Amino acid sequence: MAYPCVVLQYLFLAVALTSPLFSAAACPAQGCQLLSPCSRDVNCAQGLYCGNCPASGKNQPSCTRGQATRPTDIVKGLPFNKYSWLVTHNSFSIVNEPSLTGVQRVTFYNQEDTVTNQLRNGVRGLMLDMYDFEGDIWLCHSFQGQCYNFTAFEPAINTLKEVGSFLDDNPTEIITIFIEDYVRVPNGLSRLFGSADLMKYWYPLKEMPINGNDWPTVANMVEKNYRLLVFTSVASKEADEGIAYQWRYLLENEPGDPGIVPGSCPNRKESQPLSSRYASLFLQNYFPTIPVQNDACKEHSSGLSEMVDSCYKAAGRQIPNFLAVNFYMRSDGGGVFDIQDRMNGLTLCGCPTIFLCKPGAPFGACKILNSSAPPTPIANEGGIFSGYVEFSGSSLRSTSSFCLEERFLTAGLLVLSLFILCRHF
Repeated sequence: MAYPCVVLQYLFLAVALTSPLFSAAACPAQGCQLLSPCSRDVNCAQGLYCGNCPASGKNQPSCTRGQATRPTDIVKGLPFNKYSWLVTHNSFSIVNEPSLTGVQRVTFYNQEDTVTNQLRNGVRGLMLDMYDFEGDIWLCHSFQGQCYNFTAFEPAINTLKEVGSFLDDNPTEIITIFIEDYVRVPNGLSRLFGSADLMKYWYPLKEMPINGNDWPTVANMVEKNYRLLVFTSVASKEADEGIAYQWRYLLENEPGDPGIVPGSCPNRKESQPLSSRYASLFLQNYFPTIPVQNDACKEHSSGLSEMVDSCYKAAGRQIPNFLAVNFYMRSDGGGVFDIQDRMNGLTLCGCPTIFLCKPGAPFGACKILNSSAPPTPIANEGGIFSGYVEFSGSSLRSTSSFCLEERFLTAGLLVLSLFILCRHF
């Protein structure tokens, strides 16, 4: 019986080592490209991480995009409103963010990594809900417009200082902040931004274009250091504090569930009709009313492109300038980053993706892809490699971080079991 046992041992070992689960561990460090099987984030090329999407029926981890392309690196010299930028909905509402009130937080979450890391990964718009709370201004979820200790996250100045540090370190970048504004203290917001030392980057209200006119070029905004756009949901704060009223300068579709109905893209009630050309900036919301962390990868992999097309048509063939999502890094491959590349390609050069734009070429003159492989994203520095890829509390950690060790253990246990059986019989 010894000879058949040895054969079986080697057979089982070969099956274990050549199975899809084990072969995913074979990539060299940073050698796996987009959609390649992987076992750890270090297997994937720069700008990618090792993730999965069980909600779409994909349990095998693969290299997934985790960073946006900087469109101004490819097509330069255009007005700010010609580009499309990624926005995180409730940017402050971060999974496993520790409570600062001494009370267990009871609320919902929308993101998985720090605001600093969001910015490093190419997010350029932040949605922040601001409230009067404990004698300060806090970022918070609420019930009926009031912040409670079990829904509060942190003082707003903490996040604004993250924004300031990023702008200090990245002198060509522009950030937009959308404030859902429940601050009632007179001049509370203007004092807050002053305390965060952000007024040096402030885009002046008096220079914001109205009536659908173009914004200055990105280069012009950078040259003048007008690199922070701030919008409030309270109209009176234009006169009181010099903060732009959001729907005087932007068009916006309905947030929450009404904004993800296939074939429909109604305008938010505060906004002018999307096709009105009332404003030259267009914000598209794409997130469910109740965020579900593990479903986000499916939402970003199927349905998002169709909704962008629906909103493009509803807006009279205007591509959204801002795309706001929950759990922005989750997808089964390219996700929101691929969609943003397509949006910028169509707007900036008339090509299916920004990677096909030819600098200096006439509109519609595109590069030709010579292979079926997806284009390699242009990765940012830092970002997903700063420690936030293996999202705590998510399925990614259990299926990605320890996959290699688990596969060796599984193979070893199979062989050990066979040795025991052979000795017994």
